[in-house]
Amino acid sequence: MTISVLWVLCMAASILYSCYAGTAAALTPALMEGLQSAVDFCLTAGAMMVFWCGLFTVMDKAGLADALARGLRPVLRRLFPVTACHPEPFAALSANVSANLLGLGNAATPMGIRAAQGIAALPNAARELACLVVMNTASIQLLPTTVASVRASLGCAAPLDILPCVLITSVFSVAAGLLAVRLLHRL
Repeated sequence: MTISVLWVLCMAASILYSCYAGTAAALTPALMEGLQSAVDFCLTAGAMMVFWCGLFTVMDKAGLADALARGLRPVLRRLFPVTACHPEPFAALSANVSANLLGLGNAATPMGIRAAQGIAALPNAARELACLVVMNTASIQLLPTTVASVRASLGCAAPLDILPCVLITSVFSVAAGLLAVRLLHRL
């Protein structure tokens, strides 16, 4: 609600300033150009997100997502020892990390919320909840599909050429975040 009011106030101030500055004639063409760019971006990025989320659904139905989650379980058991003893939140956690690894942040969100709710209900799991937040915020991405779709929508010829940089920076950011959680939890 507050952001809507703020947005309307900003738009009204922009229109009033345009009239005051004498650029009201350029307002409509600029508005139409901005709207067209926004629609083009939403359609392109939306189509890419639908494709990748659909691909994740196919992988899930084929059992590949479960296989990836099973492969992650040894590492996740060490990071989340309390949650590992509870199958429902641990399954949601594994699915969330798997989706984030594939760069499907939007598809990972419902699973992350389910995992966070399950972890929050467990006793002595504050550190694990902080680890989940860090892993979702700075998630390691093997395939940065969201960024690639944005780059593709803006006309990039090779939207996935950022893979090495994304992998290196995401690994370091997750490691730094988990180290910070570990150090701050001891205080």
